[in-house]
Amino acid sequence: MTNYLHISHPFTLESGTTLPDPTAAYNTYGTLNAARDNVIWVCHALTANSDCEDWWPGLVGPGFTIDPERYFIVCVNMLGSSYGTTSPRSINPETGKRYGLNFPLVTTRDHARFFALVADHLGIGRIRLLMGGSMGGQCAGEWACLQPDRFDLLCLLATNARHSAYGIAFNETQRMALRADPTLGTDAPDAGKAGLEAARAMAVVSYRHYRTYDATQTQPDLNDVDDFRASSYQRYQGFKLWKRFDPACYYTLSRSMDTHNLGRHRGGAAVALSGITAPTLIISIDTDILFPTEEQSLLSRYIKNSRLEVMQSDYGHDGFLVETRTIGRLLADFLGDQLHIDAGTKRAFTEGLSGRNFAIPGSEEV
Repeated sequence: MTNYLHISHPFTLESGTTLPDPTAAYNTYGTLNAARDNVIWVCHALTANSDCEDWWPGLVGPGFTIDPERYFIVCVNMLGSSYGTTSPRSINPETGKRYGLNFPLVTTRDHARFFALVADHLGIGRIRLLMGGSMGGQCAGEWACLQPDRFDLLCLLATNARHSAYGIAFNETQRMALRADPTLGTDAPDAGKAGLEAARAMAVVSYRHYRTYDATQTQPDLNDVDDFRASSYQRYQGFKLWKRFDPACYYTLSRSMDTHNLGRHRGGAAVALSGITAPTLIISIDTDILFPTEEQSLLSRYIKNSRLEVMQSDYGHDGFLVETRTIGRLLADFLGDQLHIDAGTKRAFTEGLSGRNFAIPGSEEV
């Protein structure tokens, strides 16, 4: 169940703009133990929400590596998103209307500061493990730089120290599609629908890989000249996002991702990463074209106590959502080493994990 925290004071963004009395939507799973040392904080990706058990099945949930029977799991919906935290859908007290496209620029550093604020309000001090993938990994990296002493362990998946020119180009191309829809930002019932669907279709190409499409979307009849499976797949992905996500929120969050730069005002990425003190597991995907392995290699090079695992996948960037069996094993091994879990317990877990059935989600970067 989603909970809501109403913060009764302003939150000032990195830009200097203030959000008065912001609201945070969040989910928790499990129970905080008496020692208050069993917290796992999950940072969600671009269009996901705070219900990480729903969008990370096979990794979060009873019997999996991030098990609510063992840990107190927290996930907070980031600023600007569609799922209850203050966003373009919220009412601007200065105008009495929704912010819409006038919502201020929120940086990934702002997200990290906001998560820290929410943790303080929830009475959560030290965090056993902070983790996130893609944009969630960017936010987790920012928070680890801001408050390095707060975290025992860190796990970064398919992410980077600075959003690349290539990634920014993909995001701007999507925003061009959004802006090309004349209904964007209007009061029309389907405002922004066509633009969002086109933008999402573009994004999916960057989330997946040539082999993904070749294996799942190749036309069965080689004599066809129209109505291709790959074409209908793109239209479906655009429509699916339109059914659940606000176009202005998508616009806002894509701009937020572009701001990501751990080295900003810190003397560069190397200096920023060297300040992270938590032992860190970094997971890369060999087919990821949006966050390629060289970006995770840079993270590993400068985070002092880190291990880099390169995961094989045919799913490209989406492997951080799909390959939960492999991620679960890598994370279980990392936690076992760092928390000194005995070999028998680790072996029992991995043997049980290998026998479970995992559904491969049809969704892309959530």
